[in-house]
Amino acid sequence: MAFFAIKNVEIRGVSACVPPLVDENASSYLMPPDEMQKVIASIGVERKRIAERDVCTSDLCCKAAEVLLERLCWKKEEVDALVFVSQTADFILPATSCILQSRLGLSTECYTLDISLGCSGWVYGLSAISGLISSGGIRKALLLVGDTTSKTTSEEDKSSWPLFGDAGTATAMEYKEGALGFTFHMATDGSGWDAIVIPDGGYRNSFSDKTLVMEEHDPGVVQNRLHCRLDGMSVFSFAITKAPKSIKTLLTRLDKKCSDVDYFVFHQANFFLNETIRKKLKLTKEQVPYSLKDFGNTSCASIPLTMVTDLRKDLSTRPLNLVGCGFGVGLSWGSVYFETECIVCPELIIYS
Repeated sequence: MAFFAIKNVEIRGVSACVPPLVDENASSYLMPPDEMQKVIASIGVERKRIAERDVCTSDLCCKAAEVLLERLCWKKEEVDALVFVSQTADFILPATSCILQSRLGLSTECYTLDISLGCSGWVYGLSAISGLISSGGIRKALLLVGDTTSKTTSEEDKSSWPLFGDAGTATAMEYKEGALGFTFHMATDGSGWDAIVIPDGGYRNSFSDKTLVMEEHDPGVVQNRLHCRLDGMSVFSFAITKAPKSIKTLLTRLDKKCSDVDYFVFHQANFFLNETIRKKLKLTKEQVPYSLKDFGNTSCASIPLTMVTDLRKDLSTRPLNLVGCGFGVGLSWGSVYFETECIVCPELIIYS
């Protein structure tokens, strides 16, 4: 099992940015109103934010980073590393992290890295950037995590379009001698790679004359081969099995009980799925915050977005013991235990 602890590093702040455009599920033309209300009750998403065509994930993350750097009073030349986690990068190449280094005005001595991960991305990104910092060579760093999943979701897909929203986040990390740091459990099962997949557009299946053809795969599910295809039952079974087990084994490793943790911040998959996980772990409703109602499933941005929208006051004013757990595309999952103490957490930013 991939258990490891990384010390001498701490979170100094977290911010999140969403597009201004709000898409109300109750107004959807995809299904009759009574059927849509049942879907809303199941997935827990009343509305979500949708990025305009010319707005990319990097734009949302850049805005979140600019605000966070200003609130922290960090000088841009002090930022030694930038890690960008997303599956909706600006280009196939170059790496978006390189572009963000320039846009943010960071030093050319800045280490940059792209990580292509979805739902588990914030936890994996946190492990990568913490490892870079822990020795003290890199002192301050930015973890930029987000997705504009609406760009890969068909508006004619009633199974997916009501669920996914767009967001970008920034997490500020800093070296601190003696800091408790983070304890991780990470895992991967690539045999389930096709449970969540965009079939074309990469180098396995390149763009062809069939790529943009819209096809009905199931009633009300019309997609082309650049749209994300989701095997809902396989993903549900995977998530409700792997996520609780990961959290339990992590806490056992730390000799902690669920009651020792203030909040469990899950990837915001959907309400029914997440509530199944919560009940399996016997967690109270107060321990499990949600951002699903107003923002939907925001892929790898969902954990830090939920921290900003639902835990901002607590994060800013008191010490917290937290567990984050991401699970999904890959198939990939991971859990992390960490503590915060009055970190900088600006109000949710609306992109303009």
